Amino acid sequence: MSGRPRGRFLAGFGVFAECLLVGVWIAVAALPLVTLPAALAAGASHLRRWTGDERAGLRIFAADLRAALRGGGRSTGIAYAAALALVAADLALVRALPVPGGRATGALAILAALSLTVTVLRAATAWRPGLRWRALLGPAARRTLRDPAGSLLIVCGLAVIAASAWFSAPLALPAVGILVASTVAAEHREGLPG
Repeated sequence: MSGRPRGRFLAGFGVFAECLLVGVWIAVAALPLVTLPAALAAGASHLRRWTGDERAGLRIFAADLRAALRGGGRSTGIAYAAALALVAADLALVRALPVPGGRATGALAILAALSLTVTVLRAATAWRPGLRWRALLGPAARRTLRDPAGSLLIVCGLAVIAASAWFSAPLALPAVGILVASTVAAEHREGLPG
């Protein structure tokens, strides 16, 4: 076996390990939930830097997190949490009251939540220091609809988190990094910088 494939294997394993580490950082930074979009943006920025052989680390992640919060990340997080609470209330209502079309309404609510989540993830991946979240969300929503294969890739990242949490709840934390990596990959497919 030559040294070249072994080097590629180690490089790939290094990226995987970095994804797991940044997943823990994102999970800790997103504990208040309203900081989730900013934490995702800082994580995506970290992975772009790390894979681009740029300087990256916890301090730079924290600086990106603060910048993303200042750029509207907190209000985006509040709106996202409110939308998810509305979907949860809709699902609880549909389950509690047997109304005609309730299953269809529940399915649409879940699809809307998934679409919103993919949009927030795409916006977080497109975030760069100095950009405002308002300017990112519209184009991210369009990319969510125009790139169904990329959106499915991101949904598969969400499925990895769900499966990890089902297997063992603590595994969901590092799996968040895999979700961010799948979003970075989807956005890279689409031709965004980074």
